[in-house]
Amino acid sequence: MYRLHGLAQSGNTFKVAFALRVLQQPCELVFVDFMNAATRSPQWRAELNPMGEIPVLDDGPRRLTQSGAILTLLARRHGALGGRDDDEQFEVLRWLLFDNHKFTSYFATWRYMKSFAPTPPDPAVRAFLMPRIENCFGIVEQHLSGREFLVGDALTIADLSLSGYLFFPTEESGIDLPARYPAIARWVQRLREVPGWQDPYDMLPGERIAPKW
Repeated sequence: MYRLHGLAQSGNTFKVAFALRVLQQPCELVFVDFMNAATRSPQWRAELNPMGEIPVLDDGPRRLTQSGAILTLLARRHGALGGRDDDEQFEVLRWLLFDNHKFTSYFATWRYMKSFAPTPPDPAVRAFLMPRIENCFGIVEQHLSGREFLVGDALTIADLSLSGYLFFPTEESGIDLPARYPAIARWVQRLREVPGWQDPYDMLPGERIAPKW
């Protein structure tokens, strides 16, 4: 059985947990107290992930980190969600890289600063992040206009990756998807109807934390 280390606030953990549920793979969820700096501990990094990040997926003798790599392995191993031919597989990879480098990177950073950081967001940092978030969301909004999924006409790990942080409450980011990005909002709702979907705060270990700022 897989063991997935993470917590409820982590959209990157959610991506992997959602994929495992879609693939109907049993998984033990292990809470990581990220908010109280567990991943900064030298012992945690030595035992679980030297990069100091979650999620971490235990797969018998193998231990994997980085959600994009984990999703890729799961898709290949279980023969689903990875694209149906070479062209689709390349497109899936392209969107995973865009997500990890930009889409989730900017958005998740802003959400953490607004909801969970010990001090209010620095206005200069907000001014840096928001145009980048808007640009990335605009790209995805345009791409999803008139289509149901990011790649081809079926669910892939590209959808699971880019959507990972979009199921959390609007107040955590302050970005109202239906009002600003209707195509993305329809896509997110479509993913909620995929068998195996569950709200992150119901699926993952740890308690919900109210936004701070």
